[in-house]
Amino acid sequence: MLDSLDPDASLLPPEAVIWAFRLLLGREPGDAEIASHRRHPSPEALRRALVPEGYAAPLWLLAPPESPRIPWRLEPPSLARPVNQLCTAAQFDEPDYAAWCATIGEAPRPHRKQWEFCWILAALRAADVIRPGARALGFGVGTEPLPAMLAANGVEVVATDAPLEVIAGDGWQSTNEHASDLMALFRPALIDEATFRARVTFRPVDMNAIPTDLRGFDACWSSCCFEHLGGIAQGLDFVENSLETLRPGGVAVHTTEFNLGSNEATLETPGLSYFRRKDIEALLDRLAARGHTVWPLNLHPGDSPLDAYIDTPPYALPHIKLEALGQVSTSIGLVVQRGG
Repeated sequence: MLDSLDPDASLLPPEAVIWAFRLLLGREPGDAEIASHRRHPSPEALRRALVPEGYAAPLWLLAPPESPRIPWRLEPPSLARPVNQLCTAAQFDEPDYAAWCATIGEAPRPHRKQWEFCWILAALRAADVIRPGARALGFGVGTEPLPAMLAANGVEVVATDAPLEVIAGDGWQSTNEHASDLMALFRPALIDEATFRARVTFRPVDMNAIPTDLRGFDACWSSCCFEHLGGIAQGLDFVENSLETLRPGGVAVHTTEFNLGSNEATLETPGLSYFRRKDIEALLDRLAARGHTVWPLNLHPGDSPLDAYIDTPPYALPHIKLEALGQVSTSIGLVVQRGG
């Protein structure tokens, strides 16, 4: 009778979660992870959440592109040689990953959002944009550390995020992932305030309606933003439209959600879309046909044991591939150089 009044009586014991993490993942769980995983109905459900069915790359992912306009390679991707590539486990172990994390004031961790920041910076370095006097435009910057890091290296940055009326009701403000003013981007560990204010400006920008006065930049970037613009077509149109903000030879550097499980069925809603391989190829082919230079496409999904691991709710580390709403996804980075 007393057990029925105890709200914890139906939960797994904390010790079950702790030992499952030690045995299956080789690490200690955090307090929040213990609280979340105690809600599983049985130890078997807990095991499936921590070690779900492994990911196996489908053949359609490994085949060359149909269009000869898209340069192609299939090899383990590297931050030392950034191209259009997927987030994979081995990249977290590269010296470049730790080095890029240090430049943004973060400790390295196997999380794809942090990988996106590092990959964007690697691509910008490869394009020779991280230098004094370069001009860069950031879309949907939220509270990310990239504007401060770039400014610390002499780059003049225009940072933008969605106007409040565009995101009203979407929950971005409550998760602290939206910036509404310049100082939301300031990182005192990376740059002093006077230099930051001199090199970084902020303005609200709707990514579906880029102002025509934003022109002549050496680079533009966004980190997992254009999947939230209303659907697949809107996201792909944004990438093409972002090229208009660049000088000839400037680079557009974007990351987004990539569907690893299917080249047909996918998730497409006004608030979130997963881009299939055929969507990415159609975009790159279209841009190449219009005179822009697309960097090589490398869809190698990784070959380490962690690359077979699919994170499921409640999400924890490692967070590289994940399952959500019946789809398996990861992050993909895309680079396109504006033609003359």
